[in-house]
Amino acid sequence: MSTSMREDARALLAEARDAYAGDATALSVLDELDRRLAEPLRLALAGMVKAGKSTLLNAMLGEQIAPTDAGECTKVVTWYRYSMTPTITLHLRTGETRRMPVRRDDGRLVLDLGDTAAEDVSWIDVGWPLDALKSVILIDTPGIASLSASTSARAATFLAPEESASGADAVVYLLRHLHPSDVKFLEAFRDTAAGAAQTICAVSVLSRADEIGSGRIDSLLSAGKVARRYARDSSLASLLLGVIPVAGLLAEGARTLREREYAAFRELAALERADRERLLVSADRFVRDTTLTTLGADERTALLERFGIFGVRLATALIRGGAHSSSDLSRELVEQSGLIPLQQFVRDQFRTREATLKVRGVLLGLERLIDERPVAGAVVIRAGIERLSAGAHALRELSLLATARAEGLPLAGPDAAQAVAIIGGDGTPATTRLGLPEDAGAEAVRQRALAQLDHWRRLSDSPLTDRAAVAVCRVVIRSLEAIVSEIPEGGGVRPVADVVTPGGPGDRSGERADEQSERDESALSGEHGKERLAALADRDDL
Repeated sequence: MSTSMREDARALLAEARDAYAGDATALSVLDELDRRLAEPLRLALAGMVKAGKSTLLNAMLGEQIAPTDAGECTKVVTWYRYSMTPTITLHLRTGETRRMPVRRDDGRLVLDLGDTAAEDVSWIDVGWPLDALKSVILIDTPGIASLSASTSARAATFLAPEESASGADAVVYLLRHLHPSDVKFLEAFRDTAAGAAQTICAVSVLSRADEIGSGRIDSLLSAGKVARRYARDSSLASLLLGVIPVAGLLAEGARTLREREYAAFRELAALERADRERLLVSADRFVRDTTLTTLGADERTALLERFGIFGVRLATALIRGGAHSSSDLSRELVEQSGLIPLQQFVRDQFRTREATLKVRGVLLGLERLIDERPVAGAVVIRAGIERLSAGAHALRELSLLATARAEGLPLAGPDAAQAVAIIGGDGTPATTRLGLPEDAGAEAVRQRALAQLDHWRRLSDSPLTDRAAVAVCRVVIRSLEAIVSEIPEGGGVRPVADVVTPGGPGDRSGERADEQSERDESALSGEHGKERLAALADRDDL
């Protein structure tokens, strides 16, 4: 179905190209829409200044690419996409492009604008040979509500322009503390990305979650409570599909863990408990001159910069709890950071709807072109836009999810909860929609789907069901019919897209892009991680 949608959109763009033959400006716009349709999902990271966007991006990639300092390059929209060889291209507002040297400092990519002012740069395009970038384009944006109005404007112009479709298909929005500027931006992005459909294409990350619990090793548990409260907030409920706590600095450090760092953590873990607690009581105490450890002040400062006091405390606790190698420690730190739930959310809610979200962005761009540059044949093109929009069931699902979060559904309690699950509120795999175990067989999925179809058809046909509820029933029925159609004859349920999972540690792992690997983290269980974290917290005063 997704392939058909792309092909139909591509055919519509070809019709528009014929209609605008000879109009160089319009053809340039159509070229860009064609490229957007062919690209992977565009996932932008947005948030206020110092929210941790670049750090989280590095964690998602498993390599220290994005600069995290406050240099000029952080004031420019920067794209990270797959390329066979590393390349950096500067796109100026004049239309000129300029290749930049590929240079790294202690593993981190250096983006130096030189004599070029950030105001003169439209965007930076970074091509990098990472498998994680084959399925998604990650876009780092300047902070909103910046002291520099021009910096904030660059993020708003790209993500929520007033006169065109958003440049992103979906957004990961980083929150630290709920601020009116956060709500204002999310409202603008929803309206721009979704048009009149009011489709939610954003998830929020409660960033720097370890700071909520003052760096205690159970800080993520406290952050989870705050995230759930934000998710229920009336001002956010209709703008986000969820709020996920993530300790970005820990996730970045864990995915690029070096052997010498593991050795340092092992030495700290071997200290007597009283000495270890005196050393780790605060960040200031940790970096002071001391005779408690052979680690120098510079080494401890480097650990603090890479992992934060939360990460240092947690790493030593995990080593004492049985992490006997750098690979073990990396895996467990990633699990505790909150990164895996975020990756799974992106897969389940955005990547599985990739074709629909991309086609929607293309149709909005095409509609804007017709409005701005009327042409003979526009009626036919507009009819094609309406036809494709009407056939995009995934958009109706997201629109209904927005209604469910903001207003609730016009159904009885159990039916309302079941409707949200079936339209993908908890994830889009068929087993998740139907409330079945992940390993449920094809026949079990089929039988559950058929039983649910019977229930929802009866509810839809009942004379006691009002018109608003019937509209909800129709969306649910269409989702169930899609599940049944996805079960091939004599086979299992078709697999969904893979999760981009964390890679393992390596000495200076950020130095060589071609040495990065994506490792299977499917065995990590969120509930198991919570139980272990709680147990570690009980055993450790810090």
